[in-house]
Amino acid sequence: MAFELETIHSSLNWGLIEKFVLKSGQLFLKKLSRNDTSWATPSGSNQSGFYVPKEIRQSGFFPSLEPRNGEPHIHEAKCPAFWPQTSELRAESLIRLFTKKPSECHYTRIPKKLFKDLNPASWLLCGTLLDAMDEAHHWFMVIDSQSAEAELLEARLDVSADFHFGLFNPTALSSTTKARTEVAIELEAEIDAALRSGSIDGLLRKYSKLPSPQHLSSQARAIYLTSMGYEDLDPWMIERPGDAVMRISRDIEFALYREHELRLRAVEVAAILGSHHSTASAAVHGFRSLDALFLSASQQRKSRGGKSFESHLTCLLDVGEVNFEPQAILGQRRPDFVMPDARAVGANDRTDFYAAAILSAKTTLRERWKQITHERFNCSIFLATVDDRISAETLDELREAEIILVVPESMKEDKTESLYRRDANVISFRAFFDDELAIKRPTLVREGGLLLARKPRPKKRVRRPQER
Repeated sequence: MAFELETIHSSLNWGLIEKFVLKSGQLFLKKLSRNDTSWATPSGSNQSGFYVPKEIRQSGFFPSLEPRNGEPHIHEAKCPAFWPQTSELRAESLIRLFTKKPSECHYTRIPKKLFKDLNPASWLLCGTLLDAMDEAHHWFMVIDSQSAEAELLEARLDVSADFHFGLFNPTALSSTTKARTEVAIELEAEIDAALRSGSIDGLLRKYSKLPSPQHLSSQARAIYLTSMGYEDLDPWMIERPGDAVMRISRDIEFALYREHELRLRAVEVAAILGSHHSTASAAVHGFRSLDALFLSASQQRKSRGGKSFESHLTCLLDVGEVNFEPQAILGQRRPDFVMPDARAVGANDRTDFYAAAILSAKTTLRERWKQITHERFNCSIFLATVDDRISAETLDELREAEIILVVPESMKEDKTESLYRRDANVISFRAFFDDELAIKRPTLVREGGLLLARKPRPKKRVRRPQER
């Protein structure tokens, strides 16, 4: 069965996705929650399908529901669909709503094997077919969150950190569609003029340097603070500091970075292709240069994400007047933040377990979190992340290693993602500052910070994803 699942998911590639996107009138994307996939496990419920959000159900994307004969409290509609990954046409598929529980609307009678053993926060992509395939007017694909296709999907659709579901125009995912933004139009004209005049080297020099991570982080924070009406990134006054850091790092700063990256990489590609006398020559002889260029771009993008997250955490601790030493050397390790300093953590004869703490930061966990477990310290170890793709196995390993996971408030509170919500070893940034620092470890916070911690903070209305 494991081999079968691996074969099914490995059969998915971007070419297959784009083939069906081009056949579609509209796209529906949903981040799969635990409730959407748990039914496919041996101990799963009888739900047998994924939830259809009310907004999507009422949008006209799916057929209208009608009361079932003799059972008016059940509304349903047949919705045959094609599943390219398994080459199945499911004519018996349907949407079912229990009106006594209006939130329970399921799309059911679907390929169970596609929903089994998925990583958390995987994707369901669906399209309405312009030309029906027999009875089917819809198609569905399941995209594992750890796949290259998921990364490309998120980049193409510019998916925000708090995205749960939405409808899209197929042109947003098609590689044949040009992004006609103001920046893109201006850049096209610049590159075209430079190629005609032979001054592409000058344009390369103009865009050869990306802004420093510190500059981008500072700019992103300023945009966020202005939009929210905050004076600074104060963890004691901001109601949801974890959500704030996630939005600044994963949405605002990444958007700024991509704008600068577009200029640099587009000019570099133009310089490589423009040095050849024909398209064929550029494709053959420029391949190695292009391959190296895109590898470098991918590595730089991932490196930037980690630095961005650390930068905003540093700001939270600084403004919150928390005593810490960054990148302190502890044996063979260099944690991101040691509180209050390395000397305090290294005092092995200390009897007060709450006199120090270690905070590490990882935007995504994968296996790299194990780097911080090789040595034992006489204090708590916290691991901050904005990763919503952590498996149950990894959470068990973190608990066994006595590492407390710190996640944004929206992730901890998400009722559909019980992996975090029900795990006592997973806490929110709000709980980290209020409980773990201000209450349990007040010596780690300077007097001014403690005074702010004990003041009631102004409440801000939290906008839901569909309102954004």
